[in-house]
Order: sequence, then structure tokens, then C-alpha cells
Amino acid sequence: MEKKLFINLGRCIACRACEVACEKEHGISFITVYEFRDIAVPLNCRHCEKAPCIEVCPTKAIYRDEDGAVVIDGSKCIGCYMCSAVCPYAIPIVDPIKELAVKCDLCAERRKEGKGPFCAAVCPTDAIIYADLNELMEEKRRRKAEHIVEAQRKAVETLAYFG
Repeated sequence: MEKKLFINLGRCIACRACEVACEKEHGISFITVYEFRDIAVPLNCRHCEKAPCIEVCPTKAIYRDEDGAVVIDGSKCIGCYMCSAVCPYAIPIVDPIKELAVKCDLCAERRKEGKGPFCAAVCPTDAIIYADLNELMEEKRRRKAEHIVEAQRKAVETLAYFG
């Protein structure tokens, strides 16, 4: 199974480390943290399974790479911005220099080096993680089992104290 970017909104503290890392890596940030009263939402390309941007691109400039990331081939992009119009998150933006559509590519160069996207690497609270869904769920099950064991230990200790 391919790795994907997962965002846990409950962990985001709006530190914007992801924005800074992305801008450092690409010269422009492809992730934006929006703050509301009691929640922060890091918003970036979700690399949709049924990506409407891929379907609508008239030049086939948008495709899924070997890791499953939805990427744009700038040499094929004609700047029609149909991808932006159909994206449910309005993610593809205009590169002010190239005047072409650009978006998150899950840090393609870092992935070639065996690393994950920079936004996930710098997130201090693990609100952004790059992982295989099955591995992520296994870790969640393991943590739940640890929680159950700890609760059981505390119950036994309590009984021993009063017993």
C-alpha cells in the first residue's frame, strides 16, 4: 500500500512549522494553516483517490506518480487553471513567475531520497504524518492495547490497596 499524508486536526497547534518548511523546500508554501476559534486546519493537496484535477486537465499535465502522489508536469501545463476550478480544496495555485498551475507534490525530491514530505518531518505534534494506512492503524491498535493494559494495572493496584 502506498503512503499518504494524514492530518490530525486535534493535534495541530497552529505553529505554522509546516508552512515554513514547505516554503523553504519549494520557494512557496503549498500548505496553509487556517485558524478558527478553537481549531486550526492545515490545508494542502489531499492527493485524492479520484482526483478531479487529473480528469479535467486538457493536456494531461496532472498525473499520479509512482508513489501515488498527484503531481503537475510544468512542461505540459498551459495555465488554464481548470484544475483549480474543480479541486474541492481549491489547491492548485498560480506560480507568479512561471504563470502555471503549481501544487504540493508531497516533496517529490525528498521522497526520491527515501524521506517523507518536509511538512510531516517538522510537525512538532505529529499532526501531519506521512504513513501507510495499514501501518498507521496498527500503531493506533497498539496504543489502544497499551491504554487497556495500563487501565487494567491501575484497577488491580486499586483493588490491592483496598483489599
